Amino acid sequence: TQSTWGEAPAGMVIGKGQFYNPYFPGGIIGMPPPLSDDMLEYEDGTPASVPQMAKDVTTFLEWCCNPWWDDQSNLGVKWMATTAIMFPLTLYYTRHQYGQLRSRRIFFRGLRYR
Repeated sequence: TQSTWGEAPAGMVIGKGQFYNPYFPGGIIGMPPPLSDDMLEYEDGTPASVPQMAKDVTTFLEWCCNPWWDDQSNLGVKWMATTAIMFPLTLYYTRHQYGQLRSRRIFFRGLRYR
């Protein structure tokens, strides 16, 4: 909604110091657009357009509300690495530990009645 300010539809009267935003109830708001083109300069030369700055603001706000995200990502990588190492070792161990039990033959002798 940071980039939704625009021209009012035909027939809508907007007074001095008022702006049109379709997501605001009634469509008329007294706050000017918070973002405009070329408000800042990016170090890497990215054009400072309203959609780019809106994306940057929302990404920053998401980063602020999830401070544990980096820790969770690191924990997930460690968990996957541990699982990737332990799973084959477990399979190897169980194959050789229980291989004799699985490969033996059991003969049943019937009872002889006289």
